[in-house]
Amino acid sequence: MKVTVQKIPSFLLRFNKPSLLVPKISSPFFLHSQIFRDNTRYFYAGCVSKLDLRLGNREEELLVSQRKQRPISPHLTIYEPEMSWYLSSLHRISGVLLALGFYAFTITLGVTTLLGMQTSFQDLNKWYHEKLPKWSQWLLKGSAGYLFAFHFGNGIRHLVWDMGYELTNPAVVKTGSVVLAGTLVLGTYLLAQ
Repeated sequence: MKVTVQKIPSFLLRFNKPSLLVPKISSPFFLHSQIFRDNTRYFYAGCVSKLDLRLGNREEELLVSQRKQRPISPHLTIYEPEMSWYLSSLHRISGVLLALGFYAFTITLGVTTLLGMQTSFQDLNKWYHEKLPKWSQWLLKGSAGYLFAFHFGNGIRHLVWDMGYELTNPAVVKTGSVVLAGTLVLGTYLLAQ
């Protein structure tokens, strides 16, 4: 096994922690000893032996096995669910679902145009009203309407927070209740159209 030696002259060693001057070459590299010769202090550093590496690997394997036995962080089990918790999750989910619907719609229009089918919005609207059963129309319309109403209202709520208003816990619950009531009203209006 090859040993690497670092020599540091004594005039550089007037600091309390001379080991800070030894560059770190790799993780198994460490300071072995210091030797005084001809009024010069030398630091000899070397690599870890194969036995030390095997012991280090065993320690790492032990740590990994112990970590597997640890419980998952109790972030969901120790906290009492709050309105802000639910509304934050629902805001993200509604945004993703609305984006997926938008992408599906625009990709459909784009692909049919590339294939030379010349599909327009009127064609998709006609297909929606003629081919889909009434219950699926209500389901799609209601899902999109309520998700849009919630995401729109909660987006306004976030803009109010960004201006620095309504940031206390009671105000967060109050604005969450306003968003839910607005979602019910606006979503029902969009469903009825």
